[in-house]
Amino acid sequence: MNRFIRGWYLLSALALMSGMVLAADVPETVVFPSRDGKTQIKGFLFKPEKPGPYPAVVMLHGRAGPYSSLAQGVYTAETLTMRHKMWGAFWAERGYLALHVDSFGPRGFPQGFPKNSYRDRPSEVSEQDVRPLDAYGALDYLRQRNDVVPDRVGLLGWSNGGMTLLSALAQDFPGMMQPAPARGFRAAIALYPSCRIQSRQSGYRPYAPLLILAAADDDEVSPLICRDFAAEARGRDVDLDFVLYEGAHHGYDDPGRTKQSHPHNRAATQDSLLRADRFFHKHLQP
Repeated sequence: MNRFIRGWYLLSALALMSGMVLAADVPETVVFPSRDGKTQIKGFLFKPEKPGPYPAVVMLHGRAGPYSSLAQGVYTAETLTMRHKMWGAFWAERGYLALHVDSFGPRGFPQGFPKNSYRDRPSEVSEQDVRPLDAYGALDYLRQRNDVVPDRVGLLGWSNGGMTLLSALAQDFPGMMQPAPARGFRAAIALYPSCRIQSRQSGYRPYAPLLILAAADDDEVSPLICRDFAAEARGRDVDLDFVLYEGAHHGYDDPGRTKQSHPHNRAATQDSLLRADRFFHKHLQP
């Protein structure tokens, strides 16, 4: 990538991080059924300006949920976090229809869960066997739309959403309606997930190309477990790329001042946007 194009990408990313998402760009709110057969999931749809059909990206929030800590009980498209708005706008700007999935709100936990609460979270929000069904519900919904290319849908998840992604991509995931990868996701990107569960599964193999982006100074999950997991999987010819950002923190791509004032977080955010763009362009674009 030449210097001019790289500079354009970074300027675009920085513009988005500075909060330049206009009120007119508030995503559309949609509702669709989870594959759990009982839950109606709320989602937020970021659409490109040009006419479709589009490739699409399903986005999965982390343990804090999709909404800002300043939402004050108002859980709507307007109160999504800056991170989720940034990434949704990022994909829409590049010609993808992006659907952000709220797994927690419909189950009574719109405010999400605090740090270090993993062992206390209820089973109805499990990233192993519940939230993946929401991801596939989102996939079903997108494939019913006439403005989506049905076999070019990617999956993106942060933290607990990244853990959900790893579960959903397992070739033997029980929620698959048809054998993978025939009706699954085309490619997937996990940002700073825990890889502990998959590292304990002998022969875990995602059915689609996978990119894992991890933070070396992560204080919520172990990046070294993910690093070793990725190395072992690549030794078995699994289509998996792994990037470890030295000095970066958990949630490094939060575009707020607190995270982005740290130079390693800022560099990791910029590189993640570039890598994610290239990765989905390779696997999702016609």
